[in-house]
Amino acid sequence: MRTMKKQEVYEYLKNRSIWYEITEHKAVCNMEELSEVALPYPEADAKNLFVRDDKKRNYYLITVQGSKRVNLKEFRRENGTRPLSFASEEELKEILGLLPGAVTPLGLLNDEARSVQFYLDKAFLEEPGLIGVHPNENTATVWLKTRDLLQILEENGIRVYSVEF
Repeated sequence: MRTMKKQEVYEYLKNRSIWYEITEHKAVCNMEELSEVALPYPEADAKNLFVRDDKKRNYYLITVQGSKRVNLKEFRRENGTRPLSFASEEELKEILGLLPGAVTPLGLLNDEARSVQFYLDKAFLEEPGLIGVHPNENTATVWLKTRDLLQILEENGIRVYSVEF
């Protein structure tokens, strides 16, 4: 699997004339660590959960606003999935080419089999329409217009489900 590195993500965005802004920061592995970083758009920061069903057949990336909590049992009920749990570090590396703490919707571009279903918090589509995600590494946050992120994903064959959390 070929994994895009941080600089390659920036080049990809630049070559497609997509507006973005970068906030470099220390490596962060969770929202608590990120809360210590001064962010220009804290309300647009994303929390990303990479989960799988109990049969290890279906994988999901759930992206919500950083302040929200995700109830996996409720998500399962509302979206008709089997019981869910967090995917392993090995599954994360094998499927998205990412390390723990660096989970991001941009990692879906590394999923050559397009096996991961992507669920996005509808709140990111509301004004100002920004989202902050890691550029496949947890030492920066790249800010994008949510619609641009969705367009990139959809152009690459990734189906996006917008849901309320």
